[in-house]
Amino acid sequence: MNIADIAKIAGVAKSTVSRYLNGGSIGEATRKKIESVIKETGYSPNKFAQSLKAKRTNMIGTIVPRLDSYATSQTLIGIDKQLLDMNFQLVISNTSQSLDREIEYIYSLAKQKVDGIILMATEITDSHLEAFEAVKIPIMLVGQQHDQYHSLIHDDFEASYELGKNVLKKGHRKIAYLGVSEKDIAVGIKRKEGFRKAVSEQPGCEVAFFETSFKIEDAIKKVPEIIEEYHPSLIFCATDNIALGALKAANMRGLSVPRDLSITGFGGYDITKITYPGITTAKFHYKEAGKISAKNMVQLINGEQLSKITLSTYKIIERESVDKLID
Repeated sequence: MNIADIAKIAGVAKSTVSRYLNGGSIGEATRKKIESVIKETGYSPNKFAQSLKAKRTNMIGTIVPRLDSYATSQTLIGIDKQLLDMNFQLVISNTSQSLDREIEYIYSLAKQKVDGIILMATEITDSHLEAFEAVKIPIMLVGQQHDQYHSLIHDDFEASYELGKNVLKKGHRKIAYLGVSEKDIAVGIKRKEGFRKAVSEQPGCEVAFFETSFKIEDAIKKVPEIIEEYHPSLIFCATDNIALGALKAANMRGLSVPRDLSITGFGGYDITKITYPGITTAKFHYKEAGKISAKNMVQLINGEQLSKITLSTYKIIERESVDKLID
């Protein structure tokens, strides 16, 4: 039993079967027809021979900034599931938030002959662009964007704008925004800009901007300072981890959330629905974003047309952590 036999039984061209086996794009009806024939006949292609013939390894390198992150782990689950369905193998490299290691892994994965690299970067530097140009394999950015490369991004600006409008409608006018470094375009800038837009449309607002890291423990240390200096009715946090730190800090000071202080998060981590109180947040669908980025990566490998920017979806989730100050 070979590809020609499968094609004849399925009533399709050999090239269509080959494209299916190599993760190429084909119609859903055709895909199901081929899958049915393969299942019935017990055909098992020699993956190593396939990769040699196609000059591919069917391996995709994925570089992540950290493994102890809900967003990262959920995105990886989506990527792995989709690549498995398309007969590709996932190779993960963790940088532990080191830019030097990030650049090093781009070159290292290319030497391992991966077919493409999915990069969850926190920023895109000149060194990144130099590495992308040098390795000459498809690159897919996730979470950040650059005009010259294909990207899947979360709609940070619009999600933050909508969440900002949500808390303003509840009457909050003295707000502390707790964000991260602007070196991170998506989280550090886009989310802040979306919030700024919401505030600009509501007269009588007083806002102070503060900065911390992505770590819960750093937010726990920063929030008491914000409360003492600024006395906000609400802290608008750029990530759910920061919100968790703010909630812990408020509890440690004997404050009741949301009666004494309201808090919002960002990301939609599962833990935000089981804390007390549950945290109002902008939920991103990370697992689905991972699946889409994997599909996009395979399309790039196959030389297919693909939009430079792909936007993932979000949903505002209202919970008990935000008090309603006006009817």
